[in-house]
Amino acid sequence: MRLLRACLLLPLASLCLLAQAAAPDLETGKAINGTCAACHGADGKGGKHGEYPRLAGQHAKYIEYTLKSFRSRERVNIPMFPYTQERELSDQDIIDVAAYLAAIELPTTLPKFKDSDDALTRLTAVQRVMLIPRVDGDIDAGKTVYQARCATCHGDTGRGKRLIPMITGQYPTYLMRQMELFRAGERPHDEEKAGEGALKDLAPEALQNILAYLTTLQNLKDPE
Repeated sequence: MRLLRACLLLPLASLCLLAQAAAPDLETGKAINGTCAACHGADGKGGKHGEYPRLAGQHAKYIEYTLKSFRSRERVNIPMFPYTQERELSDQDIIDVAAYLAAIELPTTLPKFKDSDDALTRLTAVQRVMLIPRVDGDIDAGKTVYQARCATCHGDTGRGKRLIPMITGQYPTYLMRQMELFRAGERPHDEEKAGEGALKDLAPEALQNILAYLTTLQNLKDPE
C-alpha cells in the first residue's frame, strides 16, 4: 500500500515542480526586455509610428504564443527569428518576458505635475503616455464592420483576452499592415487556414474605417 501511495504521489510532485518552474519571474522578464527595448522601447511602447508594435499591456498568453510562432516560423518575421531561438530565449524566458510586458500600464492622458518636478521627471512621464491619434475614415461605418466581424473575439472595446490580442491602443499603421498580411494569406489567422486570406472580402476603405473606429476606443473599458 505504501509503495502504491508513493507511486501515485510521484506524478503529483512532478506536476508541482513543473508548476513552480512555469511561474513568471518579473525581474528576469525585465532583464530580458532590455534586448527587446532596442526596438519596442523600455516600456514596451513600440515605436517609429508603428513599425514596431506596442507590447505593453498586451495579454501574456498572446505574447507567449506569438514568440513561439516566430520560433517555429508559423508566423514569418525574419528580424525576430534569431531572438526567439531556444538557445536565445527558452520557454521559461518567454513566460517571464511576456508576464513583464503584460503588467506594464501606460497612461493615455498627460500627467499633472507638481511645481517641484524637474525637467527630467516631466520628460520621462510624458514619454510614457500612449495616445493614439485619430485616423481618417468613417467611424460609424467602421463600428458596423467591427461589431460584425471583430467584436466577437476582440471584444466591444478591442481589448481581447488571453490568446486574442488587444488591438485598442495599438498603432494604426501596424494594424493596417497586419490586416493586409491576413488578406494576402501571408499571416495565419485563428479562424482561417494560412494562405486563404482572412478579411479578403473587405475593401481597403473598410479596413481604414475599422481603424478610424478603433482610435475612438482607447480610454474605454469592457463592462465587467
